[in-house]
Amino acid sequence: MPDEISTGLDLVTEDQTVRVDSVDGPLDVTTPGLKETPIPVYLTILTSMFMHGGMMHLLGNMWFLWVFGDNIENDLGRLRYLLFYLLCGVVASLAHVLPNMTGPSSMIPSLGASGAISGVMGPYLVRHPRRRVTVLLLRVVTQVPGFVAVGLWFVFRIISSLGGADVGVAYGAHIGGFVAGVVLVKPFMIGRESNRPEAWRIQRRTNRME
Repeated sequence: MPDEISTGLDLVTEDQTVRVDSVDGPLDVTTPGLKETPIPVYLTILTSMFMHGGMMHLLGNMWFLWVFGDNIENDLGRLRYLLFYLLCGVVASLAHVLPNMTGPSSMIPSLGASGAISGVMGPYLVRHPRRRVTVLLLRVVTQVPGFVAVGLWFVFRIISSLGGADVGVAYGAHIGGFVAGVVLVKPFMIGRESNRPEAWRIQRRTNRME
């Protein structure tokens, strides 16, 4: 939660009961308050990366990770990839926290691996721009270069963040994670056998995304 991360204090609030109109007349509805965090609040920056709002949220994130993540894991190696993924997730969370430290949005919890997965898509754009990706574009299944698929995704994140669409989506985390991935992939590649983009082209595996 942005408020907790900015202050370092665990925020606990009381349950609230409000009366709403329904077809059967006025109805009292109780909204649960914020409960005590069982771990230090700063650790929630990491743990929130492994929580999801539902099965579709989880499956969507895993789909993107499967499409783009294995290429970057092959580039970096398993251990570096794990550290890279977690670091991008932390940066993405902070990118969401910074503009939301005050006001009503500071009290809204955020969760999900989308920021970290955006960090994986950033280096995919840098290192595999020409790898073919199968996408659903304008209701037509077609193949496009990676820079088109990832580039359009990033442009839509920017437009959505400016337009205020889907206020329940932390677009700042998506954008921050993506930029972090682009910036961090080069130093993480230091010492690897091949530091050239498209080094994994020999495997010629077609990625699929809808």
